[in-house]
Amino acid sequence: MIRFCLDCHTEIRGRADKKFCDDQCRNNYNNKRKSVDGEFVRKINQVLNKNRKLLREESNNGKTSVKRDSLVKKGFDFDYHTHHHLSDTGKVYIFCYEFGYTLAGDDEIMLMKKE
Repeated sequence: MIRFCLDCHTEIRGRADKKFCDDQCRNNYNNKRKSVDGEFVRKINQVLNKNRKLLREESNNGKTSVKRDSLVKKGFDFDYHTHHHLSDTGKVYIFCYEFGYTLAGDDEIMLMKKE
């Protein structure tokens, strides 16, 4: 049975389970495959990391409140977060990793760090 390299499509010689003619073709194939989905995920992770960084800087590792507009001006994107938590009192806390926030009033946001 004749086998062909998954990247460059040249004939492969050697082991029966060999898929690539050399390491360069293996790397090229895997890099192409990962780059398609990877770009989308990379963009989302950039937004999440920026949100986390802003929450960390503003909260000073403790509970504090800030104006919503000040976060927006610094580039915070309220559409992206990692998870949310519903407290026993019914408040919804929205998190970017370990840093979170909840609405505290008119344009006020209470920041916190999950321990």
